[in-house]
Amino acid sequence: MSERLKPGDTAPAFTLPDADGNEVSLASHQGRKVIVYFYPAALTPGCTKQACDFTDNLEALASAGYDVIGVSPDKPEKLAKFREKEDLKVTLVGDPSKETLAAYGAFGEKKLYGKTVTGVIRSTVVVGEDGRVEHAFYNVKATGHVAKIMRDLGV
Repeated sequence: MSERLKPGDTAPAFTLPDADGNEVSLASHQGRKVIVYFYPAALTPGCTKQACDFTDNLEALASAGYDVIGVSPDKPEKLAKFREKEDLKVTLVGDPSKETLAAYGAFGEKKLYGKTVTGVIRSTVVVGEDGRVEHAFYNVKATGHVAKIMRDLGV
């Protein structure tokens, strides 16, 4: 299992394809705060709820200086379907190799219906303008998570 990030850690660099196949990197957001959230799979109920919550609050988050990037192991084609079907405005990127997921501590063993499985750990990491982790939330719930983050960030 990969190490979980803690406040003060340098956020791992990444460059991943978005829903249109364009490369999105953490470095391209330097000087902005970035909420990077990790979810198991596009087009599933919990992940849809979470992505819609981020979309619904994107304007408030952007006004407070935050960009939002959603990361899943999905390929760009599936991300594009997800974005179109749910009218999502957040940037969605795919990490089929799971290297970025692992680097952020968002891939590994977890409990699912009482069984231990290996998979994506629903997580959110807030990266500051300096590229350092400000907050790291692991094993979060899809429902209510965006509201909690906004409270924690004072947005």
